[in-house]
Amino acid sequence: MFFIDTLEIEGLGNRSYLAGGPRAAVVVDPPRDVDQVIAAAARRGVRIAYVAETHVHNDYVSGGLELARLAGARYLVPAAADVSCARAPVADGDTVEVDENLVLRAIATPGHTPHHTSYALEEGGRAVAVFTGGSLLIGSVGRPDLVEPRLTEQLARAQHASAHRLADELEDGVPVLPTHGFGSFCSSSQAEGDTTTIGKERASNDAFSLDVDTFVERTLAGLEDVPAYYAHMGPANAVGPAPVDLTPPEPADAAQIAKRLAAGEWVVDLRSRVAFADGHVAGSFNFEGEGKLATYLAWLIPWGKPVTLLAETSAQIAAAQRELVRVGIDRPAAAATGDPAGWVPAGEALASFPRAAFADLATACEREEQVVVLDVRRDSERAKGHVEGSVHIPIHELHTRLAEVPAGTVWVHCAGGMRAAIAASLLDAIGRQVVAIDDGFEAAHDAGLTVARP
Repeated sequence: MFFIDTLEIEGLGNRSYLAGGPRAAVVVDPPRDVDQVIAAAARRGVRIAYVAETHVHNDYVSGGLELARLAGARYLVPAAADVSCARAPVADGDTVEVDENLVLRAIATPGHTPHHTSYALEEGGRAVAVFTGGSLLIGSVGRPDLVEPRLTEQLARAQHASAHRLADELEDGVPVLPTHGFGSFCSSSQAEGDTTTIGKERASNDAFSLDVDTFVERTLAGLEDVPAYYAHMGPANAVGPAPVDLTPPEPADAAQIAKRLAAGEWVVDLRSRVAFADGHVAGSFNFEGEGKLATYLAWLIPWGKPVTLLAETSAQIAAAQRELVRVGIDRPAAAATGDPAGWVPAGEALASFPRAAFADLATACEREEQVVVLDVRRDSERAKGHVEGSVHIPIHELHTRLAEVPAGTVWVHCAGGMRAAIAASLLDAIGRQVVAIDDGFEAAHDAGLTVARP
C-alpha cells in the first residue's frame, strides 16, 4: 500500500511531496530546509531512496542535492536540464522502483521550462498519482516566461501540449499533485481549491477548454511581474546549493543596530504592522513574519545586502531564517529580540506613524488636506479599479522609485494592508510623512471615495 504526504511551503506558495511504500520513499521538489522532510520520513519509518526534481526551480533554492546526500538517495533530475551538480539524469519514460510494486515513471512535460518533467506514481502498473511540478496545476498551468523571453510563446504552446499529454495518458481519477499554484509567482494564475484530478482539470482548466492559440494569448496576457530574486534561484540550483546553517545569528544591541543602519544595511522588523506603526527603530523596514516574508523581502532587497532581523522572540527569528534560506538569504548579519525600546540607544525615542481606514482617507480629502494617495498593488489589481487621482507604484518597484512620490502626506494602500505596511516603512525610513491604510480595498467605495473602474 502506498502513501503520499504533502509538505506545505506556505510562505512561497509551494508544495513538496513524500511518497512511498512500507520501506522506501521518493521526495519530489524538496525545500531548502530538508530537516522537515527527513523528519516526515522518520515518522513514516521509511528510507528516502530517491529525490526527484520536476525542473530547475526559479522561485526557490532546492534542498534536493543536500537531501540526496544526507539520505544516500539517488538524485533524479531531468536529463536535459543544464546542471553541473552530481545527479542521475532521467528522460521521458524512465522508471525507478521506489518500493515493491511501486514505480515512479518520468513523463516529459515541457512548458514551464524546456526540460520540465512530471512523474507518475504507479502501483501494480496503474497510476495512482502524478506529480506535475510547474506543468498542470489546479485550474492553471505554470508560467512559461521564466527561462528566456524568446522562448516564451514556444513554451506556452508546449505547456498546452503537455497538459493534453497528461490527460491522454492518465485516467480521470488520478490525483494531480503540483508544486506551484498556491501563492507562488511561478503559476500563471493562482489555484482555487486544494485538490484536483486529471478529470477535474479536463473539465475546468483553460488548457483543455481553449484551442492552443487562444490559450497562448490568454496565458501571456495574464502574466504578472517576475520577482527579482528569481534571477538568482535557477543558477544556484544548477550548481548545487550549499547546506544551510540555521543556527542563531549574532545578537545585535542598540549600538550595533545603529551602526548597521548607518552603513546602509537593511534592518528588518518582523513584528506585526500594528506593532511596527506604534513604535520602531527609525530607518528600519517592516516585513511581517506572518506575511509573505521571503517573497517580498527577497524581491525588494538589493541582492547580497546584509540584513539584521528584529522580532519579539527568538522563535520568530528562527522561523524567519528558515523561510529566508529557501530563497537564498542564507545568514542574517545579526538579530535582536525583546522590547523595541532596547533596540535604540538610551534616551532615544522610537519612530511611529499612524494607521487608518479608507473612511479616514475620505475625511481627509473632504477637508482638502494635501493628500497623496499611493497605490502599491500590482498592475493587474489596479486595472480592476483604483482610487481616482491616486499615484501607482507597485510595491516591488517602490524602493527604487521613492523620489517619484509627490510631496505631501502619503496615504499608502494595497489590497488588505500588508504591502501598504511595507511601503509605509520604506517611506518613513527616508523621512516622509506617511499614513498606512490598513483596510480592504473594497472599503474605498463604501467610504465615499471615487473608485475608477474599467
